[in-house]
Amino acid sequence: MTAIALDHINIVAPAALLAQVRDFYCQLLALTPGPRPAFRRPGYWLYANGQALLHLTEDTRQGSATGHLDHVAFACADLAATRQRLVALGQHYTEDVITGQVQLFLRDPTGLTIELNFARASA
Repeated sequence: MTAIALDHINIVAPAALLAQVRDFYCQLLALTPGPRPAFRRPGYWLYANGQALLHLTEDTRQGSATGHLDHVAFACADLAATRQRLVALGQHYTEDVITGQVQLFLRDPTGLTIELNFARASA
């Protein structure tokens, strides 16, 4: 078996934070809440281009806010518009240029690091 693409990322958050996490990703990446199976724990599935890219689940374990997940990386387009959106949202970020791409780094409401990658040609 060979992995060929990212299917989804699952982030767990306490019930009081779950809607804030949903809104963060919908505003930042223009993801859209969509259908989700009736799992035992509440949550949301956020879609891009018809794919449930980000799964959000209520954390009932009372464990570490980010667990073992270090960061989530997204391939992105339109660097200028993304910078403008981050400023408009009051979202702090850092920027780096490495391996032929521009990378923006920020944190979501759970403290998870988010990496936004832009190919140099589209930056």
